[in-house]
Amino acid sequence: MDNKMSPTKNLAECEEPYPSLSDYHDYEPNLEFDDTELLQAPDALNNRELFIDLIDVESNGMGSPVSDFTDENFDELLNGPASFSSLVIDTYPEVDGVNFNEIARYGIVDVKGDDSDGRKVIVVYACKLPPTDKINHNIFLEYLRHTLDLYVEQDYSLIYFHYGLNSKNKPSIAWLWQAYKAFDRKYKKNLKALYVVHPTSFLKIISQVFRPVISVKFGKKLNYIHSLKELSDHIKLEQLAIPEDIKEYDKKIGGKTNATHVDSRHLESIEPTRQFGVTLQFIKQNYHVVIPPVVSECITYLDKPDALETEGLFRRSAYSVKIKQLKEVANRGAHLTFDSPHEAAVLLKTFLRELKEPILTQELYDEVIQFQYCNKEEQLRQASVLIMEKLPLDNYKILQYIISFLSRVMERADLNKMTAQNLAVVFGPNLIWSDSISMSLSAIGPINHFTHFLLQHHREIFII
Repeated sequence: MDNKMSPTKNLAECEEPYPSLSDYHDYEPNLEFDDTELLQAPDALNNRELFIDLIDVESNGMGSPVSDFTDENFDELLNGPASFSSLVIDTYPEVDGVNFNEIARYGIVDVKGDDSDGRKVIVVYACKLPPTDKINHNIFLEYLRHTLDLYVEQDYSLIYFHYGLNSKNKPSIAWLWQAYKAFDRKYKKNLKALYVVHPTSFLKIISQVFRPVISVKFGKKLNYIHSLKELSDHIKLEQLAIPEDIKEYDKKIGGKTNATHVDSRHLESIEPTRQFGVTLQFIKQNYHVVIPPVVSECITYLDKPDALETEGLFRRSAYSVKIKQLKEVANRGAHLTFDSPHEAAVLLKTFLRELKEPILTQELYDEVIQFQYCNKEEQLRQASVLIMEKLPLDNYKILQYIISFLSRVMERADLNKMTAQNLAVVFGPNLIWSDSISMSLSAIGPINHFTHFLLQHHREIFII
């Protein structure tokens, strides 16, 4: 594979974008805890005292003044409790002496690839919370923290499906306060969007109680989403594997899913220059090249000192409007023009994620998942067999091109902070995924492990 061209110009440093996503909330709460706000605002202090009173009531077992809200009891609305169907019981590693298997088996928390802006999507389903006497909420809190710890160093989005929270599985107010304190600035600074789906009066009251200790900056990240159709404007619904109970509830309250999906085969027939959402074979057939133009243009732009040294490269998002425009340009077959390294980085990840079939192919999915169980002495040979023998030739050439570039990103990790581990977390789920709609959280680790191994041993695996 030919080496990339030497640098010809400097790239301007770009500020981290904070696009406003606050159209859907009816107030702007304030975030990181600030005692000065409480001291300066008597109303805020009164709210804080009210909050402490609520904790005392719950702690003394006297019941909660907000626990009687009928719109929280979704089981009554649908004539039955929220379903625990489709639970996947995965083996979860013991962390700091705590075994998370009992929590993980409920599927309350999941990671669903990237959103339209290239950010990891973490999903929490209230309907999968078991009754309070069946779960240790303190262990659940640690499980949630451990999951977020894997992704908080890069930009991420959080979706909370509120449907299914009822009097039987609702955590206490005291626990909510404990959870709030547990998630400090480390978890908040890279959270770019929080989507609260199907909010109710209970959430409004809790939000008002928390309002004095929440910053305006965080308020701009908060989106109240009242239907799945509304959510589809931000996230591809098909990647979320939304439980049927939530879909049925959405229909019951009048929500409609986005019906504008167009069969990609039809798009291929009318747009021969299209690059996003098609197969690698389609691109090769129409462009007569193995490396898709969008991949080569992104990497050519990024493979220069100023771009390679950009801190947080591939971990920061870009303006969604600009990414959408760049996709349209690429789908017309026109030349791409970037304003910042983050735009090229996000576009490259978006292209990989939207391929009809992943570069590492779905046929190799099971072997990639099992790779972590190979003896260390066998891992290099096994990885070489997967890449050199089982991967189609064109896929091999594209993967080699990308991994070779990422090796140069790693060489500047002292400046860009993108080590092999960090790059594996970013690229792993974009290189391979299951052919099923949902990929369980437990699969992310093995995929990242395999990607990390490729990055560390690329010179031994690929023919340079």
